Amino acid sequence: MARAPTPGVREEDMAALAEALAKARRPLMIIGGCGWSDESRAALEAFAARADMPLVAAFRRQDHIDNRHPCYVGHAGIGIDPALAARIREADLLIAVGARLGEMTTSGYTLLEAPAPRQFLVHVHPSADELGHVYRPDLGIVATPEAFVAALKDLPLPEAAHRRHWRSWREEARRDYEDFLIPRLSPGPVKLEQIVAMLSDMLPEDAIITNGAGNYTAWLHRYYQYKRYPSQLAPTAGSMGYGLPAAIAAKLAHPGCTVVAFAGDGCFLMTAQELATAVQYGLRLVVIVANNAMYGTIRMHQERSYPGRVIGTTLHNPDFAALALSFGAHGEVVERTLDFRGAFERSLACGRPALIELRLSGEAITPTATLADLAPE
Repeated sequence: MARAPTPGVREEDMAALAEALAKARRPLMIIGGCGWSDESRAALEAFAARADMPLVAAFRRQDHIDNRHPCYVGHAGIGIDPALAARIREADLLIAVGARLGEMTTSGYTLLEAPAPRQFLVHVHPSADELGHVYRPDLGIVATPEAFVAALKDLPLPEAAHRRHWRSWREEARRDYEDFLIPRLSPGPVKLEQIVAMLSDMLPEDAIITNGAGNYTAWLHRYYQYKRYPSQLAPTAGSMGYGLPAAIAAKLAHPGCTVVAFAGDGCFLMTAQELATAVQYGLRLVVIVANNAMYGTIRMHQERSYPGRVIGTTLHNPDFAALALSFGAHGEVVERTLDFRGAFERSLACGRPALIELRLSGEAITPTATLADLAPE
C-alpha cells in the first residue's frame, strides 16, 4: 500500500531531494523563517544526527536548533565566522529550509552567486513567491518547515560509505564553531564576551533572550548558545529599541520563563519608557544595557569610511540604574566583569523588573576589532 504523502510536501520533491543527496559530498542545511515548533526542532535534530548533516542558523534564528547539538555549526548573520562563510561557499548542496536567503544571511549576497548559485540549491519555503526571488533554486519546494521536517523522517539516505565524507565535513565544521566560541578578550574591565558566555551557562534552557539592533548584538549571537525553541526574539529588520518591548511580550506570554533583554545604550533609549509597562504589570524580567556611550554601529562605519570625522554618534547617557529606580524597577551598575554574577542574581531575586548597566570601554567596537584597529595606518 502506497504511503500517503506528507501534507504540504510532494513525494516527487522528496525523491528529487534524495537524488541530490546521493550526489553530494559537502551538504549543508540553512534553517530559518517562521512556522517552527519545539517538536519540529527535535525532529530536525534527529534527521541531522542520522544524516551527519551540518546545520546553520539563518540570521537571528539560532533557537531553531539546540546550539550544543553536534550537527549545529554556526550562525549566518552579523559577525559570521569566516570559516563558516568559506564552508557555505564550498558546499556542493545547500538546503535552505524556511529561510529567505536575504542580505544578512548571505553576507550581503556574497555567499551565493545570483541568480544561479554554484551550489545545488534546494529551497523550501511556505510561499511560492519567495522561491527564485533572488536565487534560482535547482529544486524549489513549497512547504512549511514543520511539514518538510516531518517528511525528512522517511527520506532515504546514501550508503554509509558515501556518508563518511559527510561525517568528516560535519565534524570539521563543528570544530570550527567550537573554536569560534572561545572568547577573544575585549578591552576594558567589563568583558561582554565573558558575561554572555556566563549567562549561557547560568540560565535555564527555556530562558528567552531578546535584543534590538547594534554592534553589541554580535557578542550575543557569537557567545550565547540557544537550547530550546522559542528562546530568541530579535528583529531581522534591524530595529533599534526592540529588546525591551519584546521582553515584555515574552514575559506576558510565558510568565514562567526567565526573560532577559539585551540592549545597547542608544538602543535602550529608543523605548526606555516601556520600563513603566513592565513595572505596572509586575513583570520580573531583566534588562542588560551595554553602555559604551555611543551609537556603536554608526561610529564603526565612520571610523572605516571617514576616519577622524566623528559626528553625531557620541551619547551623553543618564545613570541607567538610577533611571530604572525612578520607574520603580531594580537597578544595578557593573564596572567589573567579576561583579556581574552577583548583580544578575540580585536582579532575578528582586521580585520586580530589573536593569543592569554594563559600563563598557568604547574601544570594544566588535568582538574582533577595537576602534584603534579601525584607524588608518
